[in-house]
Amino acid sequence: MKQVIAKTEEFVKREMYADSTGHDWFHIDRVRNMALQIHEKEKVGDPFIIELAALLHDISDEKLHISKEEGEKKLTSFLSQLPLDEWKKNHIKEIIETISFKGGNNRNITTIEAAIVQDADRLDAIGAIGIARAFAYGGKKGQPIYDPTITVRSSMTNEEYRKGHSSSINHFYEKLLKLKEKMNTKSGSEIAERRHAYMEDFLHEFYNDWNGKRQ
Repeated sequence: MKQVIAKTEEFVKREMYADSTGHDWFHIDRVRNMALQIHEKEKVGDPFIIELAALLHDISDEKLHISKEEGEKKLTSFLSQLPLDEWKKNHIKEIIETISFKGGNNRNITTIEAAIVQDADRLDAIGAIGIARAFAYGGKKGQPIYDPTITVRSSMTNEEYRKGHSSSINHFYEKLLKLKEKMNTKSGSEIAERRHAYMEDFLHEFYNDWNGKRQ
C-alpha cells in the first residue's frame, strides 16, 4: 500500500504542483494530512482509502479541465494503473464525485471516508488559507476583488456557480461562510468554528478599509 501512495503522490505532484488557482500540490497535501488527522480523532473509516481519495480529489475537477469528461478520463486512467480491486477503485471515484460543493448542488455522500475527505477539503477552503485561496482563484478567473454592484447569488445551478459573474468577496457568502454548518464530523466542526470566525473578522476589516473607516 505504501508503494501505491508513493506512486499517487508522484502523479499528483506532476499534475498539480504548478497550479495557480489554489488547487496546487500543497493544497492536496494539506487536505490529505487533515483527512488523516480527522480519521485519527474520529477512529472511523479506512485510512488507506481516505488518503488515496484525498490525494486524488482534484485530479478530475471539472473547473480545472477543458471538460468534465477530460478530468474523469485522467482519473480513470491513473486508477487503472494501480494494483487495487475494482471495489476500492470505484469507492475512491465515488468519494471524489460526491465531495465537491458545486454551488450547493453536490450529491449526498454515502460513506464515512467521503465524509472525512469532504470535511478536510472544506476546511482548507476557510480560515486564513481559505481566504488566500479565494483571491487566488478569483484572480485566475478574472473576477474583481469586490464590486458592490454585483449581487450575491442565493442559489445557483452548478453551471452558474462555475461560470457566472461574481467577485471574490461574494464568494464568501455564496460558499465559504456556509461550510461551517455543512461539516460531517465533530472534529471537522470544531476546527471550522475557529476558521469561520477568522473569516468573519477579515470581512469586518475589509469593509472598514473599503469604506475608508478609521479604527
